[in-house]
Amino acid sequence: MSGLPDRTPGDRAAPSAAGPEQVSRTPPRPLPSVSFRQDWDDLLFVHWAVPPDAVAGFFPQGTRPDTFDGRTFVGLVFFEMRNLSLARGPALPGVRRFPEINVRLYSVDDHGRRGVVFLSLDCARLLPVVAARAAYRLPYHWAAARGLRFDDRILYTVRRRCSGGPRSRVWADLGGERTSPDALGDFLTSRWGLHARTREGTYYWPLWHDAWRFREAALLSLDDELVAAATGLPIATSSQPVSILYSSGLHVRFGSRLPVR
Repeated sequence: MSGLPDRTPGDRAAPSAAGPEQVSRTPPRPLPSVSFRQDWDDLLFVHWAVPPDAVAGFFPQGTRPDTFDGRTFVGLVFFEMRNLSLARGPALPGVRRFPEINVRLYSVDDHGRRGVVFLSLDCARLLPVVAARAAYRLPYHWAAARGLRFDDRILYTVRRRCSGGPRSRVWADLGGERTSPDALGDFLTSRWGLHARTREGTYYWPLWHDAWRFREAALLSLDDELVAAATGLPIATSSQPVSILYSSGLHVRFGSRLPVR
């Protein structure tokens, strides 16, 4: 997610005021070590533009909102996780396939590494929820969720498993194939890591995958409470998305976490 193809994920760069033209869809060189492997299938990305000041308080120390034409973005991403495994081991039993839905922001740190900051991740399997919260302090939640594909249409539904928990339901129509997104799509999806905070400070967790291939997508309906629950902003009900993208999926590898500060 950093968009720095001439460096390995561990190299440091000077603080960046990079513009969107410097975001590269080309992945960094393969990771020197792999901590997790997984497959992402049937991804639907829905994004809204927001002023950076509206979400600045959610970013870990040492990071800030990354911007495109003066705006930053809130993403609602639906997908199927498959074949979650540790390092080079086999897929973990009992969690071979499950839906995950996340609400995320777009970050850049003082070393110029671009990433995402997760505000919530709703997952249909309890084991990954418990492990990710305990080991990585990521805001996972156990949810009832499912994804269904009907030829060129896709449906995701999710309800968090707590009293009064937020819900989301999206129904989308998939259009023609295209090989790469536009400049905004590059900015939103060429993210080669994530930023998160722990008791010890902020870390950056690099990842690697092949370049994205996308299809056009159009929302037939969206009824969402996850974005408002995570951000306190009613943007999913009060404004139109600025970007909608669909990808059939890819294989992903995570490296070792790196300190930010």
